[in-house]
Amino acid sequence: MLLETINSPAELKKLTVEQLPELAGEVRRFLLETVSITGGHLGSNLGTVELAIALHYCFDSPDDKIIWDVGHQAYTHKILTGRRERFHTQRQYQGISGFPKRSESIHDAFGVGHASTSISAGLGMAAADGLDGKRNHVIAVIGDGSLTGGMAFEALNQAGHLKKNLIVILNDNEMSISKNVGAFSTFISRKMTGRYYRDLKKEMQVLLKNVPAFGTDILQFARRAENSLKGFLTPGALFEALGFDYLGPLDGHNISQLIDVFKNVKELDGPLLLHVMTTKGKGYKPAEDTPSKYHGVGTFNVATGACAEKPAIKSYTDVFGETLVELAEADPKIVAITAAMPDGTGLAPFAKRFPRRFFDVGIAEQHAMTFAAGLAAGGFRPVAAIYSTFVQRAYDQVFHDICLQKLPVTIAMDRAGLVGDDGPTHHGAFDISYLRHLPGLTVMAPKDENELRHLLKTAIYADLPIAMRYPRGTGYGVAMDSEVKTIEIGTGEWLREGHDLTLIAIGSTVVPSLHASEILAQRGIAAGVINARFVKPLDAELIRDAARQTGRIVTVEENSLQGGFGTAVLELLYDSGLQGVRVRRLGLPDQFIEQGSQAQLRKITGIDAEGITQAVLEFMK
Repeated sequence: MLLETINSPAELKKLTVEQLPELAGEVRRFLLETVSITGGHLGSNLGTVELAIALHYCFDSPDDKIIWDVGHQAYTHKILTGRRERFHTQRQYQGISGFPKRSESIHDAFGVGHASTSISAGLGMAAADGLDGKRNHVIAVIGDGSLTGGMAFEALNQAGHLKKNLIVILNDNEMSISKNVGAFSTFISRKMTGRYYRDLKKEMQVLLKNVPAFGTDILQFARRAENSLKGFLTPGALFEALGFDYLGPLDGHNISQLIDVFKNVKELDGPLLLHVMTTKGKGYKPAEDTPSKYHGVGTFNVATGACAEKPAIKSYTDVFGETLVELAEADPKIVAITAAMPDGTGLAPFAKRFPRRFFDVGIAEQHAMTFAAGLAAGGFRPVAAIYSTFVQRAYDQVFHDICLQKLPVTIAMDRAGLVGDDGPTHHGAFDISYLRHLPGLTVMAPKDENELRHLLKTAIYADLPIAMRYPRGTGYGVAMDSEVKTIEIGTGEWLREGHDLTLIAIGSTVVPSLHASEILAQRGIAAGVINARFVKPLDAELIRDAARQTGRIVTVEENSLQGGFGTAVLELLYDSGLQGVRVRRLGLPDQFIEQGSQAQLRKITGIDAEGITQAVLEFMK
């Protein structure tokens, strides 16, 4: 097999161009065999096999820097740069990352995981090379989805202004461009990348400028004619307007064509955008037929395409989505917003049931928040469902456009806490810390999926800015109340009485705290348990009573300890004159947590039942 001989880009270059399609087939089979066992981002990676091969065949990584936006499409890149033998460990505990990671390989020019960052990073590297007098190439590969992010356009705008040598490859697997136009544009683009054409164009510009009286007018007319032709024949007018030379669209699965173009553009100066068309899920029919299903997958059967069966217990995401539909049936003012993740956030059923009241804004979390604020100002009850890690991108909008104006927006933060195999770029480990200090914002978390239903209704009808966090994965299979009720803002609940100490837990750590209290009881320690429910406002009276009764408090949270829930409890006790109460805080340490299963990571960070038990035993000494 050719693939077994490739452990670096240098070895890839030893192959002939005629051998590369065979290598692409082997890479696809390898991806299917591996990802079907480990899970991961399949469809996007199947679509970029030829692109990654052609890039490494033509450019010289790591001297030339290849930056993969988000990283959902970088598996072939990883395989070709020395990680094939460890690829079966990707996204596993102590294995390689599912995303490019600078500390993992010199070929990973930039660490990624969130969308729309590649052009900004690439432009910075191109500027750095310019300051150092280097002539290396910088290539930013960005998908059409990531290009919906405002940051990408900010970078394009500056890149066109700075005129640095930057190659942006738009990996387009969504736009529909007719074959005739595509074929003609491909021919034109391949010819226009040649040095002869580029030099001739520059010489003609100089010649026309020097023609007395009429030269400048003729040049402007020629430019208008060229731009009109390009705008008519290609979709590149926008990029040309931003200061880029636009080439494409190109067939992203034709390796020899890609290599021809890449060799030509290496000789060019200034910002250049190559528009490459790919098919998501290429070469695997189930993924081609239903690309959204195979974007991020768990284990599946390669022969049939059947994914592993879903657990019988519903996930928090599913319960959230179903409850929102239920509430929206009775209230036409409820609207839902997502940032390009209707399936991941559980809003697909809402979108199907209420298409006019559902808004997918694309990868644009900042816009999503201000858009939600506008809906609230217009008298509606918006629910913006966004992963916790992506709410980080919209902090200013939460502050300025929602909280400052006291607009009743519900921010539903899915994947709060440790998300598992996607690792540090996706853990929702900081939302309590960066949200709880915003004036007027209520922050809460349910202990289980049934309480999520009640807190969701509470948030929607509180007429306040509210953020509700809940974890990835299944709930506990608890009985569901037939009626969804509201809960008084800022009220916690005693779940277990105890006179030796009190465990005060929030969200996903409540049930493990209950289990720990049962284990402790067998060892003669009576540990009370409080479900705080609200990070802000805290149930001050309940917490003060617990502190006075037991004199020992242990807070438990699945959030960074720095500025988190435990810190809020410490502040309350101090301000209440209860500085003598002994407090131990359990939560996530001051470091980025690597990938692994949620169970593994909770055990390592000491917030599962066993870890809480051990911490209490040490605390009691």
